[in-house]
Amino acid sequence: MKFLDQAKIFVKSGDGGAGCCSFRREKHIEFGGPDGGDGGRGGDVILECVANLNTLIDYRYQQHFKARIGHHGQGRNKTGGKGDDVILKVPVGTQVLDEDRETVLADLTAAGQRLVLLRGGDGGFGNLHYKSSTNQAPRRFDEGWPGQERWIWLRLKLIADAGLVGLPNAGKSTFLAACTKARPKIAAYPFTTLHPNLGVVTLGDEEFIAADIPGLIEGAHEGAGIGDRFLGHIERCRVLLHLVDGTEDDVAEAYRVVRHELAAYGGGLDAKPEVVALNKCDSLASEDIEAKLAALSEACGAEALPMSGVSAIGMKPVLARLFAHIKEAREAEPAVLAASSVFGAGKRSTPHFRSSSEDDDDGDDGRMGPNGEWIWNDPDDEDDGGEE
Repeated sequence: MKFLDQAKIFVKSGDGGAGCCSFRREKHIEFGGPDGGDGGRGGDVILECVANLNTLIDYRYQQHFKARIGHHGQGRNKTGGKGDDVILKVPVGTQVLDEDRETVLADLTAAGQRLVLLRGGDGGFGNLHYKSSTNQAPRRFDEGWPGQERWIWLRLKLIADAGLVGLPNAGKSTFLAACTKARPKIAAYPFTTLHPNLGVVTLGDEEFIAADIPGLIEGAHEGAGIGDRFLGHIERCRVLLHLVDGTEDDVAEAYRVVRHELAAYGGGLDAKPEVVALNKCDSLASEDIEAKLAALSEACGAEALPMSGVSAIGMKPVLARLFAHIKEAREAEPAVLAASSVFGAGKRSTPHFRSSSEDDDDGDDGRMGPNGEWIWNDPDDEDDGGEE
């Protein structure tokens, strides 16, 4: 399955169904009166977070999603049915952004979480709604209220416990393949990994998820090598494993380049707990290993661990230190229950409808604002010539 971590889509909720203008017609009933039912509400646009997806590829070729219109009201006071909802399934870790790609509307981080992104339009009133003591046979009814529409961006940020970072060809994919059942592409040239890979690491009875992202180069935080998109996938990680290629001439400088990119990107990446490992030690002499470990430890201000992903030398101490940080972070985090969330949830104003009748002599209570909110009229502004 191809990997896609961002997509732009158009969504529209369903229009409300129209009310019905109908009168009761039965034998021996001379004045049946109105019996037109209200229209049904339009379908909603719902995002649902599911656990069996890890890509947004489904939204590459289909970008327009529209919910169904509400059913119209009928005679005998039959209210129209609600329009069918559109349910868009997205992977865990998907962010919903406005069209400007800056405003985050929602962040779906738990399987089963549902987001009502756009509500369907309310149905119009039937003529039965307007029956009164002075108007016993109204012919007024309402069209349904239109649904909402907007362009949004979906951006996937993978959720993992440990993130693997380093320069290209540092051995990140080899490490992931050695400690998990993931099988990323491995070759002896830079940028073999073109998209993030996930793997489950098992340590005894414990498990955690590791994420391998493509190698970072200088200027990655500004988009070089589309590194800014890759760095977003490790924002949610609890700990970072920084792999440094032991065959580099200056391992300290290789470490500083990646650390600079993490700090420049922001998002708290440079403040995350970090485990530093000198990789490919099986191809180095013992004297070189000691010298490079000392230089790397001095650069990072902590003990760097020697290891090799190919021969699995030193893997267990690295994994144990990673899991120690993960366990500490898990214990510090409060338990979060997955719950349905509603975008724009809050107090809903009383629905108002456009009337198909032009003889509205009872006055308006307000108007619809530019963002869909109801603005009530100020009584003080309606008539300045009243009694004082």
